[in-house]
Amino acid sequence: MGYKVAVVGATGNVGREMLSILAERGFPADEVIAIASRRSQGREVSFGDKTLKIKALEFVDFSEIDICLMSAGGTISKEWSPKIGATGCVVIDNSSAWRMDPDVPLIVPEVNADAVAGFSRKNIIANPNCSTAQLVVALKPLHDKATIRRVVVSTYQSVSGAGKDAMDELFQQTRAVFVSDPVEAKKFPKRIAFNLIPHIDVFMEDGFTKEEWKMTAETKKILDPKIKLTATCVRVPVFVSHSESVNIEFEHPISADEARDILREAPGCLVIDKREDGGYATPYEATGEDATYISRIREDPTIDNGLAMWIVSDNLRKGAALNAVQIAEVLVNRGLLKRKAAA
Repeated sequence: MGYKVAVVGATGNVGREMLSILAERGFPADEVIAIASRRSQGREVSFGDKTLKIKALEFVDFSEIDICLMSAGGTISKEWSPKIGATGCVVIDNSSAWRMDPDVPLIVPEVNADAVAGFSRKNIIANPNCSTAQLVVALKPLHDKATIRRVVVSTYQSVSGAGKDAMDELFQQTRAVFVSDPVEAKKFPKRIAFNLIPHIDVFMEDGFTKEEWKMTAETKKILDPKIKLTATCVRVPVFVSHSESVNIEFEHPISADEARDILREAPGCLVIDKREDGGYATPYEATGEDATYISRIREDPTIDNGLAMWIVSDNLRKGAALNAVQIAEVLVNRGLLKRKAAA
């Protein structure tokens, strides 16, 4: 007998990807329920070779559901996740609402799967920010080897991280440029087509954006509070997959060859690092893939024990939907969930 799984936000980019990945990976679910807002009730979404009809969030009895994959935004999650968790259903939330709550584990399974055991305090588990998830997958095995002191990261984040409207805006602006129509910016503060925007989320008092703060705070919570990290987050005219240029300072010596060998064996990592034309990963190759791709691994001659590298991953998958499903798999594989139907 399998589990009963709900996907809240099933009509969004990440929600649709969650349904796809549940089917792809053969998650042990007897029933999967697609949930969204009342205005989407009755719409159909794909689940493997099946079609599911959307149910409205307000009308679902979560006391009969084992796992809820939540991808409906922070406001909805703050209201609904505690209610759902109180029924005994475990919420795996993709928003930023619960990430820094000390009673909520923030999990990347390749990095800190053991921390998932703390979910029972609120029956909520948080998924990290998409740019953080791929970063810590690459940092973890290197930290275990040589102890990371400091990280400087610049991100090149695709528009899908801002939702379907953002993807539509990039498409519409690109078309407008080619046919000499006016270019309208609605979702983004400036034109995104053929442009870069060094601004993701809101600005904070210290001049950093909240996206940059998230990367710092979440890396410390997931990996090690002693790590110093500074980030510059940039939106780029790419539809899917985030890229990161990463500079790392270690406490102990580590060579580029050692790092390359370690990362080749690390879970979730795929090294593509040939020092030749095209011998590296780009967002195009990463799209639709589960791995975190690592390229351009090289020693930094400007500091002791320094490395630089390039990291690329599909933000809708490892940065969101895949990570959530992997967390659910950890719960199942470690026997941390009791099926409500069996109970």
